[in-house]
Amino acid sequence: MAVYNGSRFLSEQLTSLVADLQAGDEVIVVDDASTDDSFALLQSLCDNRIKLVRNDANQGVLRSFERGLRMATNEVVFLCDQDDQWRAGKRRAFVEAFEDDELCLVVISDASLIDAESRQVADSFMASRGGFRNGFWSNVIRNRYLGCAMAVRRRLLAAALPIPPHVPMHDMWLGILGGCLGNVVYLPESWIAYRRHGGNVTPSSRRGWRQMLIWRLRLLRALITRLAALAIDTNRNGLMRESS
Repeated sequence: MAVYNGSRFLSEQLTSLVADLQAGDEVIVVDDASTDDSFALLQSLCDNRIKLVRNDANQGVLRSFERGLRMATNEVVFLCDQDDQWRAGKRRAFVEAFEDDELCLVVISDASLIDAESRQVADSFMASRGGFRNGFWSNVIRNRYLGCAMAVRRRLLAAALPIPPHVPMHDMWLGILGGCLGNVVYLPESWIAYRRHGGNVTPSSRRGWRQMLIWRLRLLRALITRLAALAIDTNRNGLMRESS
């Protein structure tokens, strides 16, 4: 979880999240130099599963999530925002999806939408995107990888990190790259209530076509570069094994 000035909804989110976890789980929280009382609130929590770190200066959402992902030690790593609500059973449903498919690198579910007062305003986030699609180009054109509704297998992180600085968002990068390297499993149930309140990092309105085009071109360049580097590493490792 990356946190920045999120004290308004933070307690509600962490309560819903922790209630769904097991004893061996961990919650890695990266506070991105918040200027409100978010960090003090996080320090007051009495749960040894919560691992709290703080950036010395504001790094932004990409770098904060990358720091948290590098700290992850368990096999399944969930992405989490500071202001949503987990549904009971989310952990189990996602973990079972990974267990059922060894080649699965990404699990993503649908999400209902709530407002600042926790009132549900829509049943399905994916419906607003024309339904979930796992195609490469369909997600480059219109991203359906919603980070707070995603989890990744830890081995994807070895390929995905570091996150290129100019990609639109970390979740889009992880989802599309995961689909290139392995399987993506979609769960049609809404396992999270995704809060839209006007202060979200991800805007509710679409950006202008020029900015969208620039972002997509940068994303494509980053994907091609990373996939080429991974292919070179794979070939090199294969040659080293044959020579030995």
